[in-house]
Parts: sequence; structure tokens; C-alpha cells
Amino acid sequence: MIIQLKKFGVTLTSRQLGKEALAAFAPSLAGVGKNEVIEVDFDGINTFSPSWGDEFLTPLAKKHGRKFILKRSSNPSVAATLEFLEEVNGYKFNIS
Repeated sequence: MIIQLKKFGVTLTSRQLGKEALAAFAPSLAGVGKNEVIEVDFDGINTFSPSWGDEFLTPLAKKHGRKFILKRSSNPSVAATLEFLEEVNGYKFNIS
């Protein structure tokens, strides 16, 4: 399964909006197979805040572990946010 974050907009900010995005997307994850990889695509994202990312990515990463993969992004906003989230949460995302 590929999650294209641009479906949620190109400016992903605020903890509340991240929480709402996860709640809206959660039913789609119910059909994910036991061995199916979940990949997050940041293509098209302009702004990606730590608060939005923490509400959307962190719970998915914790729930799905190594099956949860983030596509590498050249966007400085995405890179900085992921680095920050790894530092504060003590968790390393699986980035490919």
C-alpha cells in the first residue's frame, strides 16, 4: 500500500490536522495484508511540520514496525521533520 500524503494537502501543519488525517485514513488500513508493506510518499508536499508528522506517522510506525516505510524525500521540510521526530521519539523510521 502506498500512502500519498499530497491527498491531505501540500501544506501539512498542526497536530489537530495530522490527527484528523490519520482518523480519516485509518479505515483504509484495515484491509492491509499481514505481510503487506505500507509506504509513505512525500512527493508534492511543500511544508511538513513535526506536529502533523507526529500525529500521523508516529502511530503508524509504532503499529506496523518495519513494514512501515518512508520514501526518501529531497524536500528540506520533510527531512528536517523526520530527523526531529526520530530524535524526540527515540525511534528510527525505515526510510528507503
